[in-house]
Amino acid sequence: MTTKRELDRAADWLAQAQQVVALTGAGISAESGVPTFRGPGGLWRRRDPMTLATPEAFAADPRGTQAWYRWRQQLVAQCTPNPAHHALVRLEQARPGFVLATQNVDGLHRVAGSEALIELHGNLFADRCVACHAPHDGRALAAASEVDPEDPGADPEPDRCTACGDLLRPGVVWFGEALPDGAIERAAEAAERAELLLVIGTSGVVYPAAGLAALTKRAGGRVLVLNLEASAHDDVADLTLLGPAGKVLPALLAHAGIG
Repeated sequence: MTTKRELDRAADWLAQAQQVVALTGAGISAESGVPTFRGPGGLWRRRDPMTLATPEAFAADPRGTQAWYRWRQQLVAQCTPNPAHHALVRLEQARPGFVLATQNVDGLHRVAGSEALIELHGNLFADRCVACHAPHDGRALAAASEVDPEDPGADPEPDRCTACGDLLRPGVVWFGEALPDGAIERAAEAAERAELLLVIGTSGVVYPAAGLAALTKRAGGRVLVLNLEASAHDDVADLTLLGPAGKVLPALLAHAGIG
């Protein structure tokens, strides 16, 4: 676990830095109860979720794929931001130019109040039409859905676009798809100008997001990792603070005199 000496050192860096950027991953949301793909308990139907997260899976079985996402939306909609999410909001308010890039699709940063936000992998609740791309409210659709995870054969007919009648899909980046327009470019630009990059709750193995820390280091900034365990980011980190983000990050801000 993190020592007081390590926390004090990191707090000094944060207090001095004006250009601060954060990168978050599944670890920060797991503390809010958001289910992960690889964590204990899995994600439904005794199927590998990876087989549901591709354009090909949706094309082959739009009814089953959409039902799986409705079920997942229902689970995530019950989760609320934790102290780490709220701490990042306070950090944004204290540091003009702050940028938060997240690999998470659960929308909890938005719920917490983050505005300087780049959702690298999209948003689970930002449904859109596959044909005309009209946006639809995934939260409302999930709340009205009668999907039954115990009986996949009872999946309801898939929801369709109110504008053109074609199928709806979640606003997430599936395997084999490009990231949202300009997302990684904006994140990379922020990482390169960062005096301090906070890497929170991410394993550091999913690219291109995993490459942001190296950009900060090459540009002369510091990299501070907050995680429950060792990660691939430790190779470029100036310091790693071990522990739950919901405890370590608020403590870090308090030591730095923020919020």
